Amino acid sequence: MSIFGAALRMGVSKRLWCHQIMLLREFEIGDEAAISSVALAAFKQFESFYADWPTMASNICRMANLAKTSELIIAERNGEVVGGVAYVGPHKPKAAFFDQAWPIIRMLVVSPSHRAGGIGRMLTETCLERARRDHSPMIALHTSPIMSVALPMYRRMGFEKLRDAPDIHGVPYAVYTKSL
Repeated sequence: MSIFGAALRMGVSKRLWCHQIMLLREFEIGDEAAISSVALAAFKQFESFYADWPTMASNICRMANLAKTSELIIAERNGEVVGGVAYVGPHKPKAAFFDQAWPIIRMLVVSPSHRAGGIGRMLTETCLERARRDHSPMIALHTSPIMSVALPMYRRMGFEKLRDAPDIHGVPYAVYTKSL
């Protein structure tokens, strides 16, 4: 169980829970611009890999829209949004290349200036805890070999490649799963 999950079970408010001055909380209406900015900054390093970067960037900047169909979790440090991830529960709408019964991790992003501090892992662990909360035997995500930090992190956390997924603007992606 993640520290976040344990804190919630002990009745600690989602709004007040902190770990090394890191606050993990639910997305709020005022977060749209901040999470869009973080998402774009996180993907900017991959701009040259995508055949249609303007379209990809436009899609990335709409990360806040994921709050309509998923649980959008925000990482905040000292009042600044520094990361986020969408947890899409089992049987919620998701891309056809995923088993619809599986929960998925979608759009994990961390601000480049806040990387290497465990934020990505904490956000991923929070999604794993939510999948366990939902009694799911498996969780999935899709990622690409160009994600040279995220992919090894997922592998260390026990995710295994299941199959290739459709390319996104010329970039290869694959589906990875983890048994819970």
